[in-house]
Amino acid sequence: MSKKIKAFRGYTRKEKILYSLKTLGGLTVTLIMLFPLYWMLVTTFRPGIIVLSKEFSLLPEKLSLKNYAEALKRVPLLRYILNTVFATALGLFFKIGSGILAAYSFACGRFPGRDILFYLILGAMMVPHQVTFVPLYVLCSRLGWIDTFPGLLLPGLVDAHFIFMLRQSFKSVDSSYLDAGKMDGLGTLGAIWYVMIPMCRSTLIAAGLTTFIGEWNSYFWPKIITQTDRIRTVAAGLVYLKESYTGMEIWQNMNVTMAGAVITLIPAILLFFLFQKYMLTGYSKASMK
Repeated sequence: MSKKIKAFRGYTRKEKILYSLKTLGGLTVTLIMLFPLYWMLVTTFRPGIIVLSKEFSLLPEKLSLKNYAEALKRVPLLRYILNTVFATALGLFFKIGSGILAAYSFACGRFPGRDILFYLILGAMMVPHQVTFVPLYVLCSRLGWIDTFPGLLLPGLVDAHFIFMLRQSFKSVDSSYLDAGKMDGLGTLGAIWYVMIPMCRSTLIAAGLTTFIGEWNSYFWPKIITQTDRIRTVAAGLVYLKESYTGMEIWQNMNVTMAGAVITLIPAILLFFLFQKYMLTGYSKASMK
């Protein structure tokens, strides 16, 4: 911090004004983005009557965990979290595995139709899930996969965005490293494991973290394919928590719904703070080629 202060003192007046304006703009944008999260957190400590009142206060009147206890009692939220952990871990494992192999093939492989296949994958990134859910649902229905983990997981085990990011990162690796690995006796899997993955670790972590957040917050397909608490995930479970109230009860118990949302946000927030330093590095490396 002292180095930054010394550097700031050495700026000209114009540079100081520009620096101050950038800092003020950054703080303003940060506050605008964080305020809804802060308000949600504060709401979880308030009774429903105060939430609906016209009184405005940035601080909770008193700290109480009753809303969290009610959210856990109202629906099997811990069950939803365990289902989501299982679905996210398995989906992440297959997406990382298939993404690494496919990205290496498109970046370093030589086979007919390589570019055409890659363009098809890019095209798949542009198709929203809402377009493909009807044939997927019909297929799962005929296979008897409605309200089952295979129906929940199998349609999303390959991620086009993950393949694209890793392919761009793999292409930035100098071919001399691969040639040196081959001279040392490394095969294809050895080159991937000992050369590509270590050199593209930041991109792999960034893409993995993005995929994790997407899997954890996935709502559309789990809402359609799940029908019971046995495999329902947290995103669909939060809607089920809200819909467990009727009429004005929904608004009177919005603090309970907010408490459930805060509980489900904790894993994603922890992972983001643990690996945030890899996010910018990973995306920057992926955009080099």
